[in-house]
Amino acid sequence: MKIEFTILGEVASMKNSRELVTFPNGKPALIKSEKAREYEKAASLQIPPAARQMLTGPLRVTARLFYASERPDLDEALLLDLLAAKYKRLKGRLIKVGEGNYAYGESERVLASKGVYENDRQVREKHVFHFIDRVNPRAEIEIEPMLPQQASLLDELPAAKPELAATPF
Repeated sequence: MKIEFTILGEVASMKNSRELVTFPNGKPALIKSEKAREYEKAASLQIPPAARQMLTGPLRVTARLFYASERPDLDEALLLDLLAAKYKRLKGRLIKVGEGNYAYGESERVLASKGVYENDRQVREKHVFHFIDRVNPRAEIEIEPMLPQQASLLDELPAAKPELAATPF
């Protein structure tokens, strides 16, 4: 099973385009550039619902990145990040911990939006190519599991290699 789709627009670099900001509490931080944040929004809307399968296990990704010029570095990090599922942390219930003192209980992590896969750490093999298309910059993406995705298929691994059935990923 291979998932294939195209995202229109020039892929933004995540590593070379950080911005230094200062929060109201006076603490500085590095955040994604405006271009990276805009690309993330636009690209998220272009991921087909059929591609949001929450693949598990190790994955192979082939990305053909078409840039509008030679200037940008080849950087697929933001693209791989936005293909992953998004989670949100909810505060726990407010509980009484003493005389007039309250605290939040254990927080809960909930799925905010499905992704093509659960986490970009699952990508174990990458094939990334840089092309120029001044008229139509885009990212052509192929994602395929390196192991069968159905538990019933795991029983069909060759008997000559029983270690494959027990390999944790």
